[in-house]
Amino acid sequence: MFSMMMSRSTFGRINALRVALCLLLIALLGACHAPDHAAADADHGHAHGPAAHDDHGGADEHHPEGPNGGRLLSEGDFALEMGIDEAGRPPRWQLRAYWQGQLIDPATAQVTVRTIRIDGETHEFPLMAEGETLVGTGVVIEPHSFDVEINAQYQGRRYHWQYDSYEGRTAISNSMASTMGIAVAPVGAATIEQTLDVFGRVDFAPGALVTLRAQFPGRVTQVMKNEGERVQRNEVLAVIEANESLRSYEVRATMDGMIIQRGTNVGDVVDDAALFMIGDPTQLRVSFHVYPGDFSRIRPGHEVQITSVDGELHEHTNIVAYLPTTEAATQTIIAYANLPNDNELWIPGMIVSGSVVVAENQVPLAVKTEAIQRFRDFSVVFAKVGEEYEVRMLDLGRQNNQWTEVLGGIKPGQEYVTENSFLIKADIEKDGASHDH
Repeated sequence: MFSMMMSRSTFGRINALRVALCLLLIALLGACHAPDHAAADADHGHAHGPAAHDDHGGADEHHPEGPNGGRLLSEGDFALEMGIDEAGRPPRWQLRAYWQGQLIDPATAQVTVRTIRIDGETHEFPLMAEGETLVGTGVVIEPHSFDVEINAQYQGRRYHWQYDSYEGRTAISNSMASTMGIAVAPVGAATIEQTLDVFGRVDFAPGALVTLRAQFPGRVTQVMKNEGERVQRNEVLAVIEANESLRSYEVRATMDGMIIQRGTNVGDVVDDAALFMIGDPTQLRVSFHVYPGDFSRIRPGHEVQITSVDGELHEHTNIVAYLPTTEAATQTIIAYANLPNDNELWIPGMIVSGSVVVAENQVPLAVKTEAIQRFRDFSVVFAKVGEEYEVRMLDLGRQNNQWTEVLGGIKPGQEYVTENSFLIKADIEKDGASHDH
């Protein structure tokens, strides 16, 4: 037991060291590509008015700002102030047009905004006059991370601008990602199991535990086996001299197994007392306590994963039967599940937990639950395109410990980070590539 505890402790220290090394790699990675970020900061982030949001907190932006806090694009006497309006409605582009520094009637300018995302997907946003502003006709889907192109026409002259506005994005080489333990997989269909947790106790299966008694009253003259020793069927366990006949007879094992309990010694005078208890440790079952409110959800045939208290042992099996009575002390119903134990790791008397599969749902799109992180106010994963990673805000559905249904926010087949996604989040956040609404 001491060696096992040492092994788990050593594993814990190794795992902690690995995480620390990964975080150090993130810091070193940031130092390596910090100049690239600094150069990019001179042009990226999208401009915003008072009712909009700021991708990088505003302090690191180096572009000119308009009177309303948005990005100011100008050529000659004509200028546009860019922003994304999210006040009380889905995000839309919102622009103000100026001539010689004065706000003009938005209906006199024709403007179109085009965005190009990391995977090459493009969107066109014609703008229409609304009050003193030009407002996009389509929703700007999160994340607001793209290259932006603006085409405008005013008083017969054409204008064109472009800039990058990146959010929740970072670049990590494939070799570095491998060193950090970052793994990816494509988004696709999955089976999401709905489970119910129960608790139970490991016992010998019916027929796997027998008690041997004296055939005739008498005196014990020999005892051949001790508790914990293996026995085979018909092996002699003890010899008794009968009181009436004074003849000796043998007590033999009736099955293969192990001496679980020895109840006699040489010289004992015995009648009907238990001499030996033999159990077969390869034939076990678990008695689960099921509350009445869950009885209709758990039925014979349902799959159950059995887990030891320390979490080290796992086994998949099935519910096989119910005890057709309610236990008086707990008001629970007993459900039985056979427990394979050929390697004899499970021990009768152990308290275990069970996760019973009560339903299975096939969903067309799902991500691994462990891949999901919190980013701003969203549940997200990180998409991988080439050697770049970018946040994807998800609309989530059903969930279990392994899979989470995705209702929107990422495309089928898109590669995303499945392991150590927190390292991607940490790398993005240290660069300040997030914003607050």
